[in-house]
Amino acid sequence: MSKIRIAGVNFDHMHIGDNLRMAYEHPDVEIVAICDEDPARMETAVRSFEIPADRVYTDYRRCLEETRPDLVLLCPATAEHAVWVERVAPYGAHILLEKPFADTLTAADRMIATMQGTGKLLAINWPLAWYPPHVTTKRLLDERVIGDVLEIHYYDGNRGPLRHTAGKVETLPGVEQKRSSWWYQKEKGGGSLLDYLGYGTTLGTWFMDGSAPIEVTAVVDEPEGLEVDEHSVTVARYKQGLSKFETRWGTFTDPWTFQPQPQCGFVIVGTEGTISSYDYQPVVRMQTRDRPEGQEMPVDKLHPPHQDPVQYLVHCIRTGEAVRGPLSPEIARIGQQIVDSAVLSTREKRTVPLVG
Repeated sequence: MSKIRIAGVNFDHMHIGDNLRMAYEHPDVEIVAICDEDPARMETAVRSFEIPADRVYTDYRRCLEETRPDLVLLCPATAEHAVWVERVAPYGAHILLEKPFADTLTAADRMIATMQGTGKLLAINWPLAWYPPHVTTKRLLDERVIGDVLEIHYYDGNRGPLRHTAGKVETLPGVEQKRSSWWYQKEKGGGSLLDYLGYGTTLGTWFMDGSAPIEVTAVVDEPEGLEVDEHSVTVARYKQGLSKFETRWGTFTDPWTFQPQPQCGFVIVGTEGTISSYDYQPVVRMQTRDRPEGQEMPVDKLHPPHQDPVQYLVHCIRTGEAVRGPLSPEIARIGQQIVDSAVLSTREKRTVPLVG
C-alpha cells in the first residue's frame, strides 16, 4: 500500500512542528512538502525532519500543484483559517486544521461548506483530545459511571503562546514582542479566549454527547497596552444546569512542566458522581455513590490509530471512516457556537442566547 503523502502548509501556529513530527514518525506517511511565505520559519522543520530543498516552498499554489498531497496539515493564524481551507480545498486534499476551529461561526460554516461534496475529510485538531486522562474520562462517561452529566468545569491555558515554541522549547517575550505577534492582534484572532475556549467547549460538547447550551455569559480582562484578552471566564446555561469554561494566558507554571493552581483540565459533575481529569496526569479521580471518598484510576493506554491526529486521519483516509468526536466539524461547530456567543457577550457585556 502506497504511503499517505502529507504537506505542512502555513507556519503561523507553532504546533505545525509537533504535527510534522507525528507525520515524520508515522511509517505509512511521507512528507512531500512544507510551505510558508517566510523561509526562516521553516528552518527548524527542514533540519528536524530531513526535508530536501526541493520539497520546501514559499508559494502554496506551486507546492500543492507539484506535490499533490493526500493530506494537508494547516496551521495558519486563527482569523485566516477559512481563507486557507478555501485555498487548499481545490487541490483535492484532506485537511487537518490545527485548533481552534475559527475566529467566528461564519468562518467555520464557510469551511464546512467548502469541504462538502468534495469527498475529502476536514478535521479540527484539538491536542487535548489525545491526552489519556481526557480519553479515559470520555470512556467512563460513556459507561455512565457517574450517570448523566450535569456540569463541566474547565480551566486551561499556559504561561502564554510566546513563552514556548514547537516541542515546548521555552522563550521569554517582552511587551513589544507581544504587540508584534499575531497571537496578540485582534484582527488575526488573537487572545486567550479564541485560543483556548474552543478546547473546553468542544471537548465539553463531546463529554455531553453533543448537547448545546441555551445562553452564555462571558467576561474578559482588559490588559493595559494589549488589544486582546489574556484571561476569560464563560458561563453556559444548559437545560440541566450551569457549566464554566475559563481560559488563561499567564498561568503560574505551564501544565506540561508543573500543573499550576488552579490545575489545567476538566472537572465533570454527574447525577451519580464526579470525575477530575487534568492535563498530562497519569490518573483521573472519580467519586461515586459507592466510593464517595473518591478513588484514583490509572489513565487508559492509547493505541494506534488513536494516539495522535496524524495516525487518526491516516486511518480514516485508509478505511473511509468519517471523522468523529471533537475533531469532527459537527462537534467543533457547537463548540464554536459557544465561543461566538462568549465573544458577543463580552462585547455587549450581557448574557446572550446561543449564537447560530
